[in-house]
Amino acid sequence: MDVLFWQWTLVIISSMALFFVSPMAKNTDQFFNAVNHRKTPNSLMLMGSLVISWIFAKSITNAANLGLEFGLVGGMAYAAYYLSFAVAGIIIYRMRKLGGFTSIHHFLTSRFGKGAVALFSVLITIRLFNEIWSNTMVIGSYFGNTGSTSYYLSIMVFTVLTLAYALKGGLSSSIFTDGVQMVLFTVLLIIILWNVFSADISFSAQTVLNSGAWSFDTGLNLLLAAVLQSFSYPFHDPVLTDRGFLSSPKVTLKSFLWASIVGGLCIVLFSIIGIYAQHSGLTGQAAVAVGKSFGIFTLLIINLIMITSAASTLDSTFSSFSKLLAVDLNLGNSISFGRLAMIVIAILGTIPVFLNAEILSATTISGTMVIGLTPIFMFWKQQPPKMSFYLSVISGILFGIVLVFDVFPESLIFSSGKYADLLWVNFWGILSCTIMYLLPLWIKK
Repeated sequence: MDVLFWQWTLVIISSMALFFVSPMAKNTDQFFNAVNHRKTPNSLMLMGSLVISWIFAKSITNAANLGLEFGLVGGMAYAAYYLSFAVAGIIIYRMRKLGGFTSIHHFLTSRFGKGAVALFSVLITIRLFNEIWSNTMVIGSYFGNTGSTSYYLSIMVFTVLTLAYALKGGLSSSIFTDGVQMVLFTVLLIIILWNVFSADISFSAQTVLNSGAWSFDTGLNLLLAAVLQSFSYPFHDPVLTDRGFLSSPKVTLKSFLWASIVGGLCIVLFSIIGIYAQHSGLTGQAAVAVGKSFGIFTLLIINLIMITSAASTLDSTFSSFSKLLAVDLNLGNSISFGRLAMIVIAILGTIPVFLNAEILSATTISGTMVIGLTPIFMFWKQQPPKMSFYLSVISGILFGIVLVFDVFPESLIFSSGKYADLLWVNFWGILSCTIMYLLPLWIKK
């Protein structure tokens, strides 16, 4: 009862504090573009916002669980997704400097037309939709078993409280609170790691380095799949790409490259919690199990990290969805329309909570569904026919469906172990999408 009381206290106080410190957006520039007093976010602020908005509750939960399952290889595998920042940073920098594009939608509209933009918008809406339930479910797991009253209640209260400060300032609120949340996350992570290493004399840095084995069976499948997905994954996440067009190209590139390093390091460090759980013979959800083994104080710190990371992702998701509808799709460029869009995605994104969806699948499946974006952005300077976009994107979606229904031919899977199908579906999928994208260009010549 004491633990639940303090967990509720953390959720309510932290959310209210963020509401009161969040800036109030008075115009669309502040609400959709985070421009305050004619100033755009600096490199440190932008880097922190990128990192914390991607270190979502589901990410650090997955990192800890993969550390428990595969050791350091598991943590490195999940950290490989953070190569996405470097890829997106370099491509967006070049698109802005050499192509003069002001947004991803601007690029797609000018190259492939409104139909392509509509299909792309559906893909990123699914991504944003996934981000809500997959993160709030992690919060719920700290308040009760899946399906319990306290589980559902905590999810709904947390979502409403986060929505409140997102409605107040839009992207300005998101960027500002991300800075606060990044500092808090860093401090809390240091406290947890200090507890982990000081609690057991037999657990050391050497233990971490020696944990797991670098083989396909024990995590390498996921690591290589994450590297492959990093060439398309960032471009279907408007939380990331929106931040690529806020500041100057030089500041943006610097922020994205640092975010790739810092974000990946944070994930690896958090996976140490899972490695400790493996070392101590703990089972279940790694972060929860370790927190409980240390007592109420550490459990509450881990809980606060989850609250912090989930809130940063949720407010970014709300602001990105409102910008998508209001600005990118030009359905109503006003603050009131943007706020209405936030409320709609908050409600729709909470529905899967009641369907017991799997949180890791929100990353792995959606990452495969969008591999068709790989050649579109890797070869952005090419100007193929509009058909190339559809051939590539639809091919990627088909490979995603093949993965979901587990019907990929085993003869094309050349490694064994968990995630082998994920790796080879992505490998053959990206190869097929690239051929389909370039084929009309070759025929045209």
